[in-house]
Amino acid sequence: MMTSSFASSCSAKAPTWVQSMGGPLIAIPLSALDGWGGSTELGMVISDGDIKDDYDRACEVDGLAGVVGVGSKGAQGLVLADEPATTCYLPELRVFVRWLGADSDADLIAAAKTVLADSAVEWEECGLWETDGAAVLMDSADDGAELNVEYPNGGGMPDQAPIPIPPGRWAVRAVHTSVDEETSVGLVQLFPAPRLRAVPQLLVAVSP
Repeated sequence: MMTSSFASSCSAKAPTWVQSMGGPLIAIPLSALDGWGGSTELGMVISDGDIKDDYDRACEVDGLAGVVGVGSKGAQGLVLADEPATTCYLPELRVFVRWLGADSDADLIAAAKTVLADSAVEWEECGLWETDGAAVLMDSADDGAELNVEYPNGGGMPDQAPIPIPPGRWAVRAVHTSVDEETSVGLVQLFPAPRLRAVPQLLVAVSP
C-alpha cells in the first residue's frame, strides 16, 4: 500500500531530498518495505553485535551502488553506496542526484544534467536492479515497516522520497564527478535492461 508520505511527495513538483544518519541510502520497492529491518540492537556496525542485520549488508556494498536482497520473497533493494550524500530522484531522467558539493540544489541539478549530456563521462557499471513497481528512497538504517513512525524523543519523521518507476529490470550505472571548482555531483542512473531471450537449441547432424 502506498504510504501517505509517498503519495504527497509524488504530487509535489520540487524533488524530495533524503538524508541519512551517516550510512548508505537504499531504494526499496513499496511491496517489500516490510521486509527491510534496517539497523538493530543485534547488528554489527551500529550496535557492536554479532549478527549481521540489513543495515550491515547495505554497508558492505562495494562501489558507488549495488543490489541487496530484501525480505524472503526475492525482492531487491538498490543501495546508493560510497558516501552518505543527501539525494533526490528525478523521474524524468531516471536518475538519483547525490549532493557532493554545491551552492544550491538548482546548481546541483544543473550540474547533473550537464554530466548526463556529456558522452565522455566514464561511468561505473553497477549491475541490475529488479523491481515490481514504485519504490521509496530511505535511510538504510531505518526499518521499512516504520517509515511513518516518528523517531523517539521528538526526533522527527524518517526521511523518504518516492521513486515512481514501472516494473522491470534496470541496468544501473553511477559516477561521482565535478563540473567546476564549486560543484560536485554523484549520479546513479537506471536504464531498461535488455530482455533475456531463450536461444533455441541447435541440432547438428553428424554423418556416420
